Amino acid sequence: MTIAPGLAAALAVMLAGFWLADVLGAAMLAARGLSGASPISGVPVAIVLGLALRNLLPLPPGLAAGLKFCTTTLLRLGIVLVGIKLSVVEMARLGVAGVPVVVVAIATGLVFVTWFNRLLGLPPRLGTLIAAGTSICGVTAIVSTAPAIEADEREVAYAVANVVAFGLFGMLVYPYLAHALLPGSAAIGLFLGTAVHDTSQVVGAALTYRQIYADDAVLRVATVTKLTRNLFLAAVIPLLTWWHARERGGVAAGASRAASWRSLVPSFVIGFVGMAVVRSVGDAMLGSGGRALFVWDAAAWSALTSFIGDTAGARWLLGTAMAAVGLNTSFHVFRGVGLKPFAVGMAGALVVGGAGFVMALLLGRYVTL
Repeated sequence: MTIAPGLAAALAVMLAGFWLADVLGAAMLAARGLSGASPISGVPVAIVLGLALRNLLPLPPGLAAGLKFCTTTLLRLGIVLVGIKLSVVEMARLGVAGVPVVVVAIATGLVFVTWFNRLLGLPPRLGTLIAAGTSICGVTAIVSTAPAIEADEREVAYAVANVVAFGLFGMLVYPYLAHALLPGSAAIGLFLGTAVHDTSQVVGAALTYRQIYADDAVLRVATVTKLTRNLFLAAVIPLLTWWHARERGGVAAGASRAASWRSLVPSFVIGFVGMAVVRSVGDAMLGSGGRALFVWDAAAWSALTSFIGDTAGARWLLGTAMAAVGLNTSFHVFRGVGLKPFAVGMAGALVVGGAGFVMALLLGRYVTL
């Protein structure tokens, strides 16, 4: 069976989703007297459009093969390419005082969300996805973790909905809260970079702060803090995969443990880490006065990595894969779960935000960027 019809349908939904996200984001900023890049990610909008089409229209069965190709092959390839957006050099820029803020916020979110999800009796994989999205980098963390733990479309959709809802709340509210309660640009940037979920939402929150309070430093610190959070995805995916297998009794002990670890690191995760290494080496070479990988100057390297990571990886591949997830998901799979996942997401957002606030208050004065 050909993959062309399903691939074309997912691609069309992706394009519509990203266009609509740009329109809605521009309208949201204009309503608040602001301008800039859209704070709304196209990926969740593409999922919602796919869900609407799947459940409102009779889709032909001939789409199945192409949709499966999108949610497997394209998804994994997109995760690999997104790795080039991450650089250890960015973490080094944040400094020894800023990195602990990120580590504490991530660890707090992973532990708390997993525990609270279990307390409410929800599926462990759903809790893992919500924990990853809340703690690390929003939608990217969810779609990167999902294939590693064999999560289904329902769990992915619920987790993405949490990130969109509570990340949007943080983007709209936290800039004003931070201005009232936190001293200094570094502390405010650290808080926004750890408390808001998705990268586009962090940039939207920091952009709001910059335009309202005329503070460029907050935007710089928040952006680098978020990039540092994203970098931890390379370590957390194998950890969550191992934990998922351990819960199912699939981790061997003793002499075979190393082999078990190797089996728990999917090839796309290795590719993801490899791309992050390439980016880090290129950035380091530029920082020492040379050319990235002996070929590209700073402007060309920035354009290349942006195209690979943002345009090809995040937009075309992951966007198309998530549109296919929406087109594959019927509303009936959500029956019986109710609002409990959103209780987990809300509690996780508040706890991660609280951890980020406390750490930013304690260590913000030592961060300079």
